[in-house]
Amino acid sequence: MAPDSAAKPRHTNRLAGETSPYLLQHAHNPVDWYPWGPEALARATLLDRPIFLSIGYAACHWCHVMERESFENEALAAYLNARFIPIKVDREERPDLDQVYMAAVQAMTGSGGWPMSVFLTPDGQPFYGGTYFPDAPRHGLPSFGQVLEGVDRAWREDRASLADTAKRLVDALAQQGRLPAPDGAPTPELLDTAVMLVERGFDPRTGGWGGAPKFPQAMTIEFLLGRAAVTGDPRPLAMARRTLDAMAAGGIRDQLGGGFHRYATDAGWLVPHFEQMLYDNAQLAHAYVRAWTVTGDTAYRAVAQGVLEAMLRDLATAGGAFAASLDADTDGEEGATFVWTADEIGAVLGDEAPLFAAAYGVTEAGNWEGRTILSQVRSDQELAAQFGIPAGDVEVSLGAARHTLLERRGTRSQPHRDGKALAAWNGLAIRGLADAGRLLALRPDGDPAAGARYIGAAVAAATDITNGLLTSDGRLGRSWKDGRAVGAGILEDHACLAEGLLALYEATFDEHWFRLARGLMDVVIERFADPGGGFFDTADDHEVLVTRPRDLQDNATPSGGAVAAEVLLRLAALTGDGRYRTAAEGALAAVAPLAARYPTAFARWLGAIDLALSDIAEVAIVGALDEAGTRELLAVATAGPANARVVALAADPGASGVPLLEGRARIGGRPTAYLCRSFACQMPVTDPAALADQLHERQAAV
Repeated sequence: MAPDSAAKPRHTNRLAGETSPYLLQHAHNPVDWYPWGPEALARATLLDRPIFLSIGYAACHWCHVMERESFENEALAAYLNARFIPIKVDREERPDLDQVYMAAVQAMTGSGGWPMSVFLTPDGQPFYGGTYFPDAPRHGLPSFGQVLEGVDRAWREDRASLADTAKRLVDALAQQGRLPAPDGAPTPELLDTAVMLVERGFDPRTGGWGGAPKFPQAMTIEFLLGRAAVTGDPRPLAMARRTLDAMAAGGIRDQLGGGFHRYATDAGWLVPHFEQMLYDNAQLAHAYVRAWTVTGDTAYRAVAQGVLEAMLRDLATAGGAFAASLDADTDGEEGATFVWTADEIGAVLGDEAPLFAAAYGVTEAGNWEGRTILSQVRSDQELAAQFGIPAGDVEVSLGAARHTLLERRGTRSQPHRDGKALAAWNGLAIRGLADAGRLLALRPDGDPAAGARYIGAAVAAATDITNGLLTSDGRLGRSWKDGRAVGAGILEDHACLAEGLLALYEATFDEHWFRLARGLMDVVIERFADPGGGFFDTADDHEVLVTRPRDLQDNATPSGGAVAAEVLLRLAALTGDGRYRTAAEGALAAVAPLAARYPTAFARWLGAIDLALSDIAEVAIVGALDEAGTRELLAVATAGPANARVVALAADPGASGVPLLEGRARIGGRPTAYLCRSFACQMPVTDPAALADQLHERQAAV
């Protein structure tokens, strides 16, 4: 089929009634798109046509390319409309569909990605697929038109073969969803082995794991930081720090705005894929905060605050929840908002331009397509020596220059924002804000004003997302936008939001958040648990798909099962309810052999295993938050690097709904702390130093 070069008439298809920005981007294609649902499936059955399922997301660069090349092409659209039922899905709204059909594409081709292009029988069984197909044959790929013609011919002439392929694929997908037989409870040796394997794949030159493209693996970094804090082993800390430092200095970090782009297309963190995702920034903020608490290095605190400020500036919605992403493209050009020429820097900064250019690698030739992606190429000390000025003046000058350039950048066209608020991703953001806010408020090297602001933002996000997505039966929707909730919440939504709400409880001690978190995890046990151990990604009453998905691995977001296991362990410590720990241990035992063999793919599971093997400190504090003695005890209880700790606090334990506070009372009329572990409690204390000694004794015994 020849490309259509005629003027493009204005079309409107069924996607015009959707809320997803990604679906709305395609609402005026000549393709007669359906959203996923009974109407599309019934139409395919009635007309006896195969389904063309296209899955992507709003910030996806190659999704935009395929739209321009193929979905806006009148001739291709006419052919597609006449022979197929075209369905468009936002992977972020329907991660269940994305997971099922991504697994199918990976089984068929050995790889996957977005845009995902899958051909299905009318009952949803996949028989052929791939990712991006160009408008003309190139890169060793057939054109999209050739693919359509080939599938149409096979559907008409060799349907039995397609049906056999589909059946074998669905059987294989069902097999993938089965958990391996548990091989006993996880042991500390498993964690040591995991660190060794992580080290084996580590890139000591530029940090991170693997070559290009290189992804910011926040979960692996946090696992390493946790092991370093517990064991004192310098190896995991060195890997974590090398990676954190390299990412912070690289082009993957927006050096002016503070946030992180999705990943680096090179092995050295310089050239990013420019989309910015809420989930990356939420997890990286948490990782840098944790690095600050483990090392005491305030440079990590500064990076974390930069990330959180970027989230609040660029992704916060009017209601308080956080939008999903910023696009990779600006006006159809990837990265246009973020890159600079030397002349542009000179025009904005004037006499300060040479110092800034030397610091951030700005040259006449540029480092990417004739322009410069900003990255930190010289330290303040090196610049001070080069320019003959004090290092403190360098820091002040560069800070002012960054601010000036960020303001100027704000006058440029900006990347499109996907404004939908997803439950799981907002849970990650709430956790990052709440933990950062709590630590900034309590640590002597913190920033109480910023801490209070971050906690306030976490409260606003939690209020907005629960008001929008929490149903009367305690379950979650998936996506919230323009006053409409879309999709059924899956495991990661319930688990990640519960984790964020527990973090918010420990930052505010407002028991509303504790009750909501506990309720969400009760739903997980009731609706998502597999009687054989572990969890499915969809509820037992979810729409029936060709297979019930269960994604064990961490991807860009953590495995919902891993987060659920960790939250259940914390709830068990706060409540004493043994069913929470039993459910968590069942999931961990089944996944442990995989986590030991593939640690970077199961890093969040390893963190949960680490917590399960720890002697969790249960700290109950009786006192009002506005009392100095209470805050002194709280600072000791929460401001350290330890992960294996839960804290409950109330001025009146008798009115509290947190079981850990039951039966607690002040001693001598003073704020009092109770430390328990392994079903035994130590003597209550009112002196912060005494509590620190008790916690230190516990940590030394681990």
